[in-house]
Amino acid sequence: MPRLDCLVATITSIERVTAAALWGRAQVVGEQTERKIVAYPALTGPLSMGDEVQLNVTATNLSLGTGGVDFVMGSPLPPRGYPLGGGNSGGDEHIIKLRYTPLQHAVAVAEQSAAWDDTGAALEGVRVVACLLHSQVALVAAAAKAARPDVRIAYVMTDSAALPLGFSTLVGQLRAVGLLDSTLTCGQAFGAERECVTLPSALIAASALEKATLIIVAPGPGNAGTGTRYGFSGIEQAWVLQVAAALGGRAICCLRASEADPRARHRGVSHHSRTVLELCGARPLAGWPQGTPLPDNIAAELILTDPEPGLLLLEKNKIRVTSMGRSAEQDPLFFRVSAASGCV
Repeated sequence: MPRLDCLVATITSIERVTAAALWGRAQVVGEQTERKIVAYPALTGPLSMGDEVQLNVTATNLSLGTGGVDFVMGSPLPPRGYPLGGGNSGGDEHIIKLRYTPLQHAVAVAEQSAAWDDTGAALEGVRVVACLLHSQVALVAAAAKAARPDVRIAYVMTDSAALPLGFSTLVGQLRAVGLLDSTLTCGQAFGAERECVTLPSALIAASALEKATLIIVAPGPGNAGTGTRYGFSGIEQAWVLQVAAALGGRAICCLRASEADPRARHRGVSHHSRTVLELCGARPLAGWPQGTPLPDNIAAELILTDPEPGLLLLEKNKIRVTSMGRSAEQDPLFFRVSAASGCV
């Protein structure tokens, strides 16, 4: 049977608020410690200190990788008339996201804006880097900005992992220092500056409306993996590459590689990347760091690049990136290979 664990708590502190998310702490009656909480005002309405709220505690009860936080489902008496969720895409028409759930909500989507046009040549050679993991967004973006400071980068978040863009603290940091220039969400994902119904539309909106010269497509935080050949969220990277190429873009595959992962299937170039390339049906470009031994039997066109300026740019901006809990010092191959695709 499906499992949903809920508790009622009182908000005791509000630590950080963005346009898309509220981070704070709440206390459950009878518990000694406060719980870390995240709320999405687009779903809950505005919240204040002392509000009584209902928390979804399923993942923390199961010790799953949600960042150790509980999620506010709503307050017993939610305020009326709070603004619709969604970005700045404009227009009076709306599409429902999180459809047919108690948290369904309306957003204005790019496809229904007055400026929308998907009848032309679409991407016209715009570079599209498809990532497997959310952490790779920062590495690709920083490497690209280090190589070409004038590049305009849009991030498209898909719906294969976290659905609210507001859950990503990394994206907020990248936007704040100018390493990302715009954000878009597609499918059931929500909370970006522009909302889109589909991945092809998000790519077109990034190019035509946001004037991006580089588009990074990646899931949000919290990918699922089962250890099986096809049972992992990042497998969507295969069709991201296919769609980008079909729309006239230059598809670039951000490979996943590791020296430190304890699982043999992820050491060297991960079986995830190898499976994606098998399904892709073409040989996309992929970056590879200079001075690193080339991998065997990779169905991609490897371009040798220098990822170090991008890694230094992240350090300069005090943006700390980890992947699977590991830093660049602990798993340099993952960081250097991911940044190499941003150089391409």
